[in-house]
Amino acid sequence: MRAEALADRLRARGALLDGHFRLSSGRHSDRFIQKFRILEDPSIVEPLAADIAAAVREYAPTVVVSAAVGGIVLGYEVARQLGTLAIFVEKESGAPALRRSFALGPSDRALVVEDVVTTGLSLREVMEVVRSKGAEVVAVAVIVRREPVEFGVPTTILLELPVQSWDPADCPACAQGVPIDDPGSRRRA
Repeated sequence: MRAEALADRLRARGALLDGHFRLSSGRHSDRFIQKFRILEDPSIVEPLAADIAAAVREYAPTVVVSAAVGGIVLGYEVARQLGTLAIFVEKESGAPALRRSFALGPSDRALVVEDVVTTGLSLREVMEVVRSKGAEVVAVAVIVRREPVEFGVPTTILLELPVQSWDPADCPACAQGVPIDDPGSRRRA
């Protein structure tokens, strides 16, 4: 799916919102991507996963790894189209880990997928878990990248959607007293 068509689908699904938002990273923004409005619709996920699979096939991944919860749907569909396994990283005692008897080893070539990236923290956590098990991260694939973060491996990005964000102390909406919406999925303790 072309970037322009993907952006149009995000708007049509109500996945691209305007307002005052606290992002999962803790930063504030005037736009938010409600990723589950993308992931709830198989008619959107399937072609996005096909685009990712086509772009990364040359790296010969043997497993697709994503972060729970949002990445599970995307990771599964990409893995289905690549003919590989799909596993996910989730928190255990507050730290990212492989659970549910998922295993990786030195012969594994992991594709790490993520739906929406702002700071890249969740994606880097998944990469670290993969590497800590001796597996190789051969590529990263992302539906939407909000900020120009890099991961040090070949990276496929379906849609670059720069969205300005601020530290809370520098947020213009906070300075104006605009109420904040907190739709993100990851919270700091």
